[in-house]
Amino acid sequence: MTQTMKMSGFDWLLLAALSLLWGGSFFFVQLAVGHLPAFTIVLLRVSLAAVALGFVLLATGTAFPKGWPVWRALLVMGAVNNALPFTFFVLAQGEIGSALAAVLNATTPLFTLVVAHIWTSDERLSPAKSLGLALGFAGVLVMMGGAALAAGSATVLAQMACLGAALCYALASVWGRRFKRMGVPPLATAFGMLTASSLMMLPLVLLVDRPWALPLPGAVPVAAILGLALLSTALAYQIYFRLLASAGAVNLALVTFLIPVSAIGLAVLVLGETLAPRHMAGMGLIALGLLVLDGRLRRAKAPSAGSC
Repeated sequence: MTQTMKMSGFDWLLLAALSLLWGGSFFFVQLAVGHLPAFTIVLLRVSLAAVALGFVLLATGTAFPKGWPVWRALLVMGAVNNALPFTFFVLAQGEIGSALAAVLNATTPLFTLVVAHIWTSDERLSPAKSLGLALGFAGVLVMMGGAALAAGSATVLAQMACLGAALCYALASVWGRRFKRMGVPPLATAFGMLTASSLMMLPLVLLVDRPWALPLPGAVPVAAILGLALLSTALAYQIYFRLLASAGAVNLALVTFLIPVSAIGLAVLVLGETLAPRHMAGMGLIALGLLVLDGRLRRAKAPSAGSC
């Protein structure tokens, strides 16, 4: 059994910053929705972030992705980790608030567990993981059932879009394992998938959104797009990979619990959003399921054992 890496005080600070940046992405999207079309929001997010990370690669001397096999894999990664989920969330937040979208995003580890069980041989469902999975999806049903179904099809479809985005992230987490074997540095992978998703979104923006016919956006949506691209995407990726190296994947998974907290805080304090009782109940079940999946409670109760 491998022990969890110990986190320094600076690691905890970075983890809090990462949760605020990723939680803030829902806040920034909510500010931009209604002022800019969905595909345009996504294109601006991924393209500006790609340019920013390109400068980081140049400044650090990190090699850019090379070769068709690498770029073919990056095209898939760009679709499932950026283009599709970002679009789903923007479309969803035209119907539901940022707080609820962030809570539904927290189901990503649940979908990851299912995808990894199906497509990998080293991450299988155990009884404890199955319990966590059941609790998490019970939370989703609580949030979407009953009154939620009666609220209207647009609301239900928006919540389904958020779950679709979480499934995309789960697929990306499994697909992304190949880049280490291919020798592509993490930041180069981030740059490559953002570049690939920019190429995917550009034709949609030109054909559907027709940006030349749009009125100029105001200061608020422009600031929101810059925050979304440069802070919640480019800077967040740099912090993510820094934490992955210093604190490890197990500790980094804690950000899953913190993102809804920061997103809900921004939504309530700045946007004036509220969550219905069923949303709070569902969020509690999802959080409990994630705690079971995380395993920290089980390890805390179990006798101490050395690494082997």
